[in-house]
Amino acid sequence: MQDHGVIAVHRLRICWISICLSFAYASLSFTAQAEVKEGISITVSTSDAQIEIRAGAHGPELLSLTRSKTSNERVWQNIGGDALPTSVTVDGAEASVNWTFNSKASSADSRHAVFVYESQDPKLRLSWEWTARAGFGAIEHSIRVENLSTHEIWLQMIDSLHARWALSSGKEWQNFYVEKGADTPSAVGTHLESIGEGYRWIGSSSTYARPHKDQPREIIPAIFVFDRDTQAGWYAGIEFSGRTRISLERQGNNLDSVLGLNPEPGPFRTRVTPGDHFVTPTVFLGAFDGGPDGAGNQLRPWVRQVLTNPLTWKDVHYPLLVNNSWGSGMAVDETLALRMIRESKELGLEMFHVDAGWFRGVGDWYADPKKFPRGLAYVADEAHKEGLRFGIWVDWTQAGLDTEPGALNARDPKVRNWLVADIGPDWKPEPFKGQTIDIGDPAAHAYAAKEVKRLIETNHLDMIEHDGYLVAQGCTREDHPHAAPDKSTMQVTHDWGSDFVLASNSTDVSYHAVHAYYDIYAQARREHPGLLFEICNDGGRMVDFGSASHGDYFSITDTYDPLSNRRAFYDTSYELPTAMLEDYIEKWPTPRIENFLYMLRSGMMGWATIMLDTSIWTPEQHDAAKGAFALYKEKLRPLIRDARLYHISERPDGKRWDGMEYWDPELAKGVIYVFRGSTPDEAEHSFKLAGLEAGRQYDLHFHDGSAPDRTVSGRELMDEGLKVHLRYPLSSELVFLSSGAATH
Repeated sequence: MQDHGVIAVHRLRICWISICLSFAYASLSFTAQAEVKEGISITVSTSDAQIEIRAGAHGPELLSLTRSKTSNERVWQNIGGDALPTSVTVDGAEASVNWTFNSKASSADSRHAVFVYESQDPKLRLSWEWTARAGFGAIEHSIRVENLSTHEIWLQMIDSLHARWALSSGKEWQNFYVEKGADTPSAVGTHLESIGEGYRWIGSSSTYARPHKDQPREIIPAIFVFDRDTQAGWYAGIEFSGRTRISLERQGNNLDSVLGLNPEPGPFRTRVTPGDHFVTPTVFLGAFDGGPDGAGNQLRPWVRQVLTNPLTWKDVHYPLLVNNSWGSGMAVDETLALRMIRESKELGLEMFHVDAGWFRGVGDWYADPKKFPRGLAYVADEAHKEGLRFGIWVDWTQAGLDTEPGALNARDPKVRNWLVADIGPDWKPEPFKGQTIDIGDPAAHAYAAKEVKRLIETNHLDMIEHDGYLVAQGCTREDHPHAAPDKSTMQVTHDWGSDFVLASNSTDVSYHAVHAYYDIYAQARREHPGLLFEICNDGGRMVDFGSASHGDYFSITDTYDPLSNRRAFYDTSYELPTAMLEDYIEKWPTPRIENFLYMLRSGMMGWATIMLDTSIWTPEQHDAAKGAFALYKEKLRPLIRDARLYHISERPDGKRWDGMEYWDPELAKGVIYVFRGSTPDEAEHSFKLAGLEAGRQYDLHFHDGSAPDRTVSGRELMDEGLKVHLRYPLSSELVFLSSGAATH
């Protein structure tokens, strides 16, 4: 029996504590938001990182970055500083800018600080801001310039963050970064480079990562810089999908790091009309222990909490299991779609995705009446009756030549001015690619927003996938909001239906177009809160933190064999939540059921999409797939959503063994994905696990029965390794892990 008197007293204590905490918080907020004094150091912090900043008379300073959870020895001093613009262009003439600190307009507390500087002639206001939006992880930074004058001004390049870190002597510093899986993952994928004397490196990212021969591939815009011995360091990244770059340059014991928009080919300039503003891409800065996996296990949860849509993560079915029609290419029609819906339901899949081929023509994003006589909404409703969600592929910024009502016709004079470049008299679109419109232009922006809304609502969508050269990163027009190009150096190349423009204004074009893209999807999110957004862009060309804040999952490679899927996942999973990382599972030779499971599991470490004809599976394959999907939903998905991830092997090469470890210390559960390569005489391998407690016992369950279940100490698993034996090359195993009692 409960003692109600004790309960009442307990509730009173809770109320009193809550009241005290409320007063304490109010007091903290009041004192913290007080005026910032010139020259006084201020700290902004999370449980993992702390920055010290100071407002100088004519400019702000980032003084240091500290790893909060460790000793004060892990402090990185910044001996440089953000340089504020010294001039702008007004009415075609250069005008000097003299900044003065406005202490009354500035404010700070332990989670947020903004230093305000003003110029009287021309009349401008600059806000230099740092924010800790989560109690852990990184701290964000941006710079905003407002035009308070009555004249149009032009700004030159303003870096998001420029720091000159003082390096401790006698240590070997390393730079870790990750390539995008665009088109197909390269043979390298993840890079670990020594930052020696004279080291110079630039990593770039854009809205369309086009691999060029003998040139570095684009990166997911983030870096991990750390000491090789202690594995402790700092990470930084950019929350923007446009043309950006990160650079590092070492001279002696100084390491210059710059993050922000890409100044090349330049010179960069951007227009700010009276009453408008320019804001640099937001960057994040954090500190970590434990090398790349330590950084990743801090960064991924931070991205999830701070950048992504919280409503998406509240759905316990996220990430979904999907059946995609592209296994039949452009041949999709109503008959095939209805058959795939029935198969999806029977197999236990959760969404049916109609890929390219459903539309009347490129730019004419209405259902082909010959293929879908009752429209896509009918197919969507049939999917919904079976308990499935429904989504479609669309390339909504692409114009074609169709003249049907509602089509985006590239020869329409209105549309012509939206195009990134004029088309020739003989131009024709590809089967699902056309000429891109610049949605940074207000009229094109308005059209695209209306078109996306129509596509979602008339087709009863639960998901919309955007593909192709969606967001322009170059434009020949002189009457759009972006800067005009220097046509003497402009390059226009044609590739697969679209023109790609590289000119002095390319970064400014992408700046405006990306903000328009974000605005369109933010509006769609507000109007349809449960809608899912897939970011494809020809498979992994627009994988970045800005897209993560406006979409729900990424296609991470456009090559779908088991090795490419595992490589793309291995790379991208260092920096982005694994539930967001989609692999498409394509038809692949599977003479044995072991090869069939190897194919499936290679694409089931994150978001899994089936892209093959399931009707041709043998009964054995059908049963194996059905079991794999049920296991994914019951045991794998919770770990993919919430567990830590450890890269416990070298990057997959298809020949040797490779593996990934999920471990959730709160659930005390995990799984090891194990893959055997093609080498015929390597039937056994040991994987050294990570993140466990040496003094605790762990129960191992080999799902396929490749070995008897057993109990092993954490020390043995981390020091000697988990030994796995697989009989056949190109096979796999799932080893489930749960913790038992602690040993003494």
